[in-house]
Formats: sequence, structure tokens, C-alpha cells
Amino acid sequence: MTKLLSINPATSTVIGEVESHNDKQIDQILKKSAETFMEWKRTDVSERKELLKNFAEILRKNKQEYGKLISAEMGKVIKQSVPEVAKCAAMFDYFADNAEKMLEPEPAEESSCDSMIHYEPMGSVLAIKPWNFPFWQVLSAASHVLAGGNVMLLKHSSYVPMCALEIENIFLEAGFPEGVFQTLLIDGKKASSLIPRKEIKAVSFTGGHDAGQKVAEISAHNMKKFVLELGGSDPFIILDDANIEMAAKVGVPSRFINTGQTCIAAKRFIVMEEVAEEFTERFVEHTLDLKVGDPMNPETDIGPMVRNEQMLVLEDQVRDAISKGAKPLVPGGRMASQGYMYSPTVISEVTRNMRVMREETFGPVAPIITVKTEEEAIQLANDSEFGLGASVWSQERDRAMRVTSELETGMVGVNSFCTPQACLPFGGVKKSGIGRELSRHGFLEFMNIKSVKLM
Repeated sequence: MTKLLSINPATSTVIGEVESHNDKQIDQILKKSAETFMEWKRTDVSERKELLKNFAEILRKNKQEYGKLISAEMGKVIKQSVPEVAKCAAMFDYFADNAEKMLEPEPAEESSCDSMIHYEPMGSVLAIKPWNFPFWQVLSAASHVLAGGNVMLLKHSSYVPMCALEIENIFLEAGFPEGVFQTLLIDGKKASSLIPRKEIKAVSFTGGHDAGQKVAEISAHNMKKFVLELGGSDPFIILDDANIEMAAKVGVPSRFINTGQTCIAAKRFIVMEEVAEEFTERFVEHTLDLKVGDPMNPETDIGPMVRNEQMLVLEDQVRDAISKGAKPLVPGGRMASQGYMYSPTVISEVTRNMRVMREETFGPVAPIITVKTEEEAIQLANDSEFGLGASVWSQERDRAMRVTSELETGMVGVNSFCTPQACLPFGGVKKSGIGRELSRHGFLEFMNIKSVKLM
């Protein structure tokens, strides 16, 4: 049997290994999932609420322990991994408190007969999730998938098998019936091969565009519902009337949170030339204040990247920018260490033809580009295959909202960093994805909307 290795990216050493599932085990897991669904969908929503609350309480009680596991397995700094767990708990509370209302049948509008709209669960949802937020990426989806009466099969990233197994253990500890949430220890190719199986009713995918496109093709071919949350190249737009100090202060964590390995991180800093010098100076100052090092140290701001392969891609993107005239204001780059350490990098005099502007930069690199007008800022922001999130900075509310309305994205933060919230739908447009997670919109993605007409 193939083994999945858990590697600490801060030291590049193996800290654990687990056996992958064979075909017989996979069959048993899928069968269990389908059988459990028939019971779980009939479980009263009040009982599901109690279990969701139990799960949230366990997360809060053990957030330090789970945070350390996240930091050890994928390198997130402990000051961010513990809050990740706490945020998952709040997500479960939200859907525990709101699922019953979301499931209430609705009377049809302007109907001359007694007609209702019912919301019913679909069945087993295959969740294919990435490594960068090992708990959040899984649980933000599971919170509403399970609250609605569906069951979940998790194919987590092979980088974080220990997190995957621990999450399954928490569900059992919280009292969820066996089979409501199960982990599949398999690779991506095997996960895609399971989509046509009759036990799988829908797919929730978070990851890169190419893999997501393959999932969409297989799902569509087999008439399966799917939701895709893909990559991003989010613009961070600073207009000439912005609060520059605040924009720079927020911009640094917006770019460098999770060592820059975040789909909704600010990835293209678009600054009007009247304030470009001031913003750049302050952004560089705040960047130089970041502490790089051991992710277990509570003072550390920047930990390792998850693997050397990711560093190589980032290095090529920066090298391309420098070769085309970009100026390194904070050279950063690969550090001499046992692990996969990459120091924050800031580059200016960036142009549209550079890879850092055309591709997603999944690491601690911040490109800054100047524009002359508001219209140019909007055009440049939209000049991307991606459309996940954006941030607009202006002290004039109407102006900020005008720019917001022109942006081709799924989410926008005005004078703020665009972060997921339970009450707001999360997702993008263009190559950043299809469908939504979170809020009632995400909740209904995996519900069968059934019309019932009574005469």
C-alpha cells in the first residue's frame, strides 16, 4: 500500500505517515456514506444542531492542540493557526443556529394554489480540499453541508493527512454517527475517478484551476452538482484619496497572511501615482517589520512555504519580473535554512506583461504597479483571468462603491481586507470558480430545491 507522508515544512523532516486506502476500503467507505445518509437526512434538525454545537465546543476547547498540528504539518504560524480553528467553531455555531430557518419550506409567490418550495439534501458530497487552511477549507464547507442533512467524504491534500484524520476523529468525538463524515486517504487521480460512482451526488472542490476544470468536466459528464473555489489574483486598489497609512498597514497582512499562500490574499497592488511613493514607502516599512522564522514561535509572522516545489514556481515568477525591469524594494527570497523558508519580497515598477501580474503568486511576493487614473485602475484590476476578491481604498464612500460596482469579482472589501464570513457568500467569477460557499447561498448549493404543488 502507498504511504502518505506528513512533512514538517519548517524542518523538511517526516513527522508522520499513514497508509492510503485500497479499493476494498474505498468501497466500504462509500457504501457506509450512502447508508448513513438515509438515516442522517431524517434526523431532526434540532438533533443536528446539537451535534454541530458539540463540534464547535470541542474545537474551542482544543484549539491550541489543533493549531499546533496545523503549524507542524503545513507551516502556518501558530498565531494564525489557532485563530483558524476558532473561526471554524464560529462557523459551526452559525449554521447550527440558522439551519432550521434555512430549511423552512417557502410558499410560492403569486400562486393561486397551495404550493410550496422545499429544500432537501442531495446525499454524499465529495469534498476535495487543499492544504493551505487544513481545518478551515474542510470545515467551512462541512458546516453547511452536514447542517442541511447531507453527508461528506473528504479527500484532503496529501500534504496534510494527519489533519484530515484528526478532523474525522473530532466528528466522532462530537457524537456524529459513523459515516456522516469520513476521510478518504487517496490521491487526486483516484478522487476524480470516484465522481461517477452512484454513491457520490455532488462535489465541493477547492484548489487550482487545472484540477478544478477536470473535476468540473467529470462532474458535468456524469450530471453531478459541483461547486468550485479556485485561485485568485486579487487586486488591492489604492485611490488618490485613500488613507495611505491604513491601506499600507492592512495591505501587508492582506498579502503575507499564511506566508502568502492564500487564494484571497492581495496579490496585485494597484496604486494611483499621486500616492504611489508614500504608499510604497509605508508598505515596505511594515513589510520589514515582519518576523520570519519558526512557526511555533508566537512572535513569528512568516513561516515556511509548504514545499520546495511551490518555492521554485515563485522564484521563477520573481525572476521573470526582474528580467523585465521590475525593481526589488525588499529582495527577500529563499533563505538558507533546513526548511522551505522564503522571506517576504516587494517589487515595484511592475508592468502588465510580467508573470506576477498574469498568474497567481502563491507565496510572500508583493508586486506594486502605478496607474494615472481611476479608470485605468479598474481596467487593470479586471485585466485578469481571475475574479475572486478585491480591495478598494478611498475615503469617499460613493467613489469606492462606484469602483466596486465595476470590478469583475465575487467579493470586494472597501477599506478592508476581503475575508470570508459565515453570513456572506464566498466565491468568485471567471477562472476563480463556480458557485458559492457559506451563507444561505452556499447552504442551498447542495440542497435539492423541490417544488410541491397541492390542489
